[in-house]
Amino acid sequence: FSMCTDWGLRDTYIPLIVPAIAAPAVFFFMIQYMKSSLPIDIIEAARIDGSGEFRTFNTIVLPMLKPALAVQAIFSFVASWNNYFLPALIIDTSTKKTMPIMIAQLRSADFLKFDMGQVYMFIFIAIIPVIIVYFCLSKFIIAGVSLGGVKE
Repeated sequence: FSMCTDWGLRDTYIPLIVPAIAAPAVFFFMIQYMKSSLPIDIIEAARIDGSGEFRTFNTIVLPMLKPALAVQAIFSFVASWNNYFLPALIIDTSTKKTMPIMIAQLRSADFLKFDMGQVYMFIFIAIIPVIIVYFCLSKFIIAGVSLGGVKE
């Protein structure tokens, strides 16, 4: 919070997005996935054939990492989308409030007589982007599972 204030990032979406991309769990998962499913022999063969590091990464490694990238994109998106604590601290403008904050404000507007129908409808609307992201990225996960099931 103090870093965001010092860097002038309060009331912006940047501190909500960047930490989710560079989370330690993402790096740990990607390294473990590379160790388990990325054969070093393929990379060495590309080096022997004269491929540079950048081309090897883009044409060989990156397509093999698509399932892991899709999983991490889904997890990071859902975690950022459902985050309540950090946006409640950083976002001050009412037009920039995130969905969890809006749902909490709608529910606690009048504790004795709030309309649960509005709350449930807002929750339904909040779930739609998560479902869309999952359906868009699930084809990469399925392709990775089917690719991993092929034995030599």
